[in-house]
Amino acid sequence: MTAVATPPAVDSRDPVLRLQKLFDAGTLELLRPRDDSGVVAARGRIDGSPAVSYCTDATVMGGAMGSAGCRHVVDTIDLAVRERVPVIGLWHSGGARLAEGVEALHAVGLVFQAMIRASGRVPQLSVVLGPAAGGAAYGPALTDVVIMSTGGRVFVTGPDVVRSVTGENVDMESLGGPDTHGRRSGVVHVVTDDEEAALASARTITGLLARPGNFDLGLVGEPRDLSALLPENPKRAYDVHPVITAILDGGEFVELHGRWAPNVVTGFGRLTGRTVGVIANNPLRLGGCLDSPSAEKAARFVRMCDAFGVPLVVLVDVPGYLPGVGQEWDGIVRRGAKLLHAFGESVVPRVTLVTRKSYGGAYIAMNSRALGATRVVAWPGAEVAVMGASAAVGILHRKKLAAAPPGEREALHAKLADEHERIAGGVARAMELGTVDEVIDPARTRAVLATALADAPAGRGAHGNIPL
Repeated sequence: MTAVATPPAVDSRDPVLRLQKLFDAGTLELLRPRDDSGVVAARGRIDGSPAVSYCTDATVMGGAMGSAGCRHVVDTIDLAVRERVPVIGLWHSGGARLAEGVEALHAVGLVFQAMIRASGRVPQLSVVLGPAAGGAAYGPALTDVVIMSTGGRVFVTGPDVVRSVTGENVDMESLGGPDTHGRRSGVVHVVTDDEEAALASARTITGLLARPGNFDLGLVGEPRDLSALLPENPKRAYDVHPVITAILDGGEFVELHGRWAPNVVTGFGRLTGRTVGVIANNPLRLGGCLDSPSAEKAARFVRMCDAFGVPLVVLVDVPGYLPGVGQEWDGIVRRGAKLLHAFGESVVPRVTLVTRKSYGGAYIAMNSRALGATRVVAWPGAEVAVMGASAAVGILHRKKLAAAPPGEREALHAKLADEHERIAGGVARAMELGTVDEVIDPARTRAVLATALADAPAGRGAHGNIPL
């Protein structure tokens, strides 16, 4: 009886296997034969569109990057720029090869320079599938979108070095795992349950950017009163996600930075067939206030969409900037200015919908007419003001209210608030000034947004996408 040899187990870290999962079946083509450089580069198609990719080879010296491997990465990025196609990096690397010393450090620096040259010219995605340490940490951070599986880790220095230098006892996951970078630091845009889901997410986002499509107003569909998704009580908080999915085709929304600064929601979807970026205040978190992290998060997203010519839909329900000493010390002025600059600089079509309220400085920051919004519309009953009428009256008429008899004070407050809204705030006054173009029927929301974006001249910013 002849013994049957057991076939060797396939190493799940094998770069060709990972690249096969990324590209459409049968389209993978290696750009050069496999070697001991620690990097495998390839081209292929993702959902029918051409793309290129490089994958650090964790089966060779833990994916450490030497001069030869870095040249492969640089060549792949430069190829993407020449052919105007997305480039996806699959990362599982210990960083620069120690044995090569400064030569490896210089080579990694050339990778960074290639990424910076490509920034804003072609979409760059990173999928972190294992440890990405040292120089391999900054590689993903320089790209447009970072996706991390549960096995991914990103850190400049590992736990042993941290322990020896600072005395802090930390493991790899706590130092640079998905929760750390998906919720705390904001380095990672998308966190997935496993490697397959991470690669699938990369395919989805690449498809949205590589095949943006066109607006087809025939796809608007039947009217639907989207205001019914909001609570009847205007003071109650709610989750904005159902509103976003109701606006987008098929309810499909790819959220970025879902766990970091969740008081602002950012992500991609399609509106009547065209890829759009969505930015929305989320009243379920911090009442929808803007704060330092959310302003920075939104600014980065605006610049990315502008760099790649992705039109923007901005859903506004914001009571203002979050007050507090901590916010001031955390740089709310500096970081909030990033959002002002991002919107003011962008040239893509961008339409704003005020669903309930838009107050104070946050009114300006959330794609106002003053910053060049293509169109600003509002649902009936929406408020646009420096602050809520009730709060404003409490400040402006403090003495008058204090002098009123206690039994009449509440009625006087309500009367003064109504007068203040007519004179100084409300959508009617905003329309007189031209800062709001139209009050729309909520059932026509998809049609109004899509028409406004479709009628606007296409634009694309001439700038890179610095990781703000």
